[in-house]
Amino acid sequence: MPYYRRIGEVPRKRHTQFRQPDGSLYTEELMGQEGFSSDSSLLYHRYAPTAILAAEEFTPPAVTRLPNLPLKPRHLRTHKLDGTGADPVLGRRYLLANDDVRIAYVLADRPSPLFRDATGDQCLYVEAGALRVESTFGVLDAVAGDYVIIPTSTVHRLVPTGDSPARLLAIEASGHIGPPKRYLSVRGQFLEHSPYCERDLRGPHTPLLVDGTEVEVLVRHRSRAARPGGDGTVWTRHVFAHHPFDVVGWDGHLYPWAFSIHDFEPITGRIHQPPPVHQTFQGPNFVICSFVPRKVDYHPDAIPVPYHHHNVDSDEMLFYTGGNYEARRGSGIEQGSISLHPSGFTHGPQPGAAERSIGVDFFDELAVMVDTFRPLDLCDAASHCEDPAYAWTWSR
Repeated sequence: MPYYRRIGEVPRKRHTQFRQPDGSLYTEELMGQEGFSSDSSLLYHRYAPTAILAAEEFTPPAVTRLPNLPLKPRHLRTHKLDGTGADPVLGRRYLLANDDVRIAYVLADRPSPLFRDATGDQCLYVEAGALRVESTFGVLDAVAGDYVIIPTSTVHRLVPTGDSPARLLAIEASGHIGPPKRYLSVRGQFLEHSPYCERDLRGPHTPLLVDGTEVEVLVRHRSRAARPGGDGTVWTRHVFAHHPFDVVGWDGHLYPWAFSIHDFEPITGRIHQPPPVHQTFQGPNFVICSFVPRKVDYHPDAIPVPYHHHNVDSDEMLFYTGGNYEARRGSGIEQGSISLHPSGFTHGPQPGAAERSIGVDFFDELAVMVDTFRPLDLCDAASHCEDPAYAWTWSR
């Protein structure tokens, strides 16, 4: 993260004696990325975070990946997967994946188990409802329109709140997710041309202390010997001697944080602006972009909808989460839809959209885009919610 936070009680100097009321030492934990070479935080535990009583292999719900064959654009209707609800970790329905990122959808109506994703950062987008993220860093509340970034290996629990289930899009990276480097100074401050800044970000604000012994935590982790056909990960169940939510204070630059898509300030121009102006985050071999309500092109001869384009190195996934989608009118795209436009295929607006957009000065749309630099495979749930007619809608 680009700026420092301090929550709860911490000693004046790092790596010095910090004692509990009974005179015993708090246990200091440095949680950091890239060894000792990148962002980190120091956490102070009541109990040793290394004290586990048991470890055993855990078998999560199966996930398989199949290539996009035959190669064609796809339309996935995520709301068809609603069912009766599930927990927001084990209930995820995986749609698309490659070795860099996994994309899943879940309608969550119950708390998750304690979970630690040791394979990479997670970006959760709240389509509807509300969510409380409980972690060793404290509590972070999220509502519709929020992105939540959970750093690698953070022990956390996701708790839907409010009167209705939480609809979540989960973007799981194989590395770290953060603001694009071009938005930041060499010291990590957001620059003036960035479409959002530190004032727009939220983090945990108070410690979360929970008592308990023999507490289970599920861990997803990497393995070169992961099972063929799976998502390249394996799982373990750890039993901790004490509840991991025992941190009385922490400080640093690494922690879960939230950012609302409604605080993204769109960049516009006289003629149509390309998708990089919508970039919100970057991950390993992928980017996340936000399409928000905005004034559009004001050149007198401008065509506001996108031109046809063929990004030869990228697959493009777009999650439609509000408003109207002028470029997709007539294609069947609706709230909760996901479109996948793969490399090897030219895509663009539906027939008639370019002509209809001439003279329009405002787009009322809300969407989350993930562009990957390796092909996306189709996961199990994609076959259960695909609209088979989508690929032919440009020929009508």
